[in-house]
Amino acid sequence: MSPVGTLRALHHGRAPGDPLILPGPWDAASARVFEEAGSPALATPSAGIALSLGYEDEQVPPTEMFAAVARIVRSVSVPVSADIEAGYGLAPKELVERLLETGAVGCNLEDSYKGPGGPHTLRDPAEQADFLAEVRGAAGGSLFVNARVDTFLAGVPEPGAAIERARLYMAAGADCVYPILAPPEQLPALRAGIDGPLNAVVRAGGPSPQELGKLGATRVTFGPGLLHRSLGALRDIADELV
Repeated sequence: MSPVGTLRALHHGRAPGDPLILPGPWDAASARVFEEAGSPALATPSAGIALSLGYEDEQVPPTEMFAAVARIVRSVSVPVSADIEAGYGLAPKELVERLLETGAVGCNLEDSYKGPGGPHTLRDPAEQADFLAEVRGAAGGSLFVNARVDTFLAGVPEPGAAIERARLYMAAGADCVYPILAPPEQLPALRAGIDGPLNAVVRAGGPSPQELGKLGATRVTFGPGLLHRSLGALRDIADELV
């Protein structure tokens, strides 16, 4: 099976409480650690890569982001999905070409934008669906597209708004939807309203991956959370040395 076929298959036929767990590597070394631990696939976090490269989140030049993703892909043998934010303003064909050149077989695409230090502004859902359809048309079956739904991030608490967007994005060709920062107690409603794989994020102090799976998540990711945990351990080591 091809890497993208493997990634796609990992999202289907999962039992409740057994979501696909996708660690988020921020560089080649962390990617190797996750693969050696048995992860069947990986999903890069844009915020984690930004921090590792010395940038604020959403401020990494696309050339540097694609290069970082390529280093991660090159270092492992499992499928890699890449968080490419809102697509960097690139036309769908160029975006797909540049992503596939890295060796990644999946991507996150978010439906909001924000300026430096500003709030997240939701993109018109019909426009985002058209964009996703163009990405799907350019990629064919060569990319697993995870469509991020940013309603909760943008301060819209009703699950209906996320479900409406998710349905549009699935109809446009997305393989999975990701209502980022959805409260865990709303996952059952999201699961009931969305016909397709559902991504949830693991947050410090929140439910475990298995608990999120029981609530309805098909897959769980961590954003930059694993990098922050690693930095905490590194600070402890540094304190011992100073």
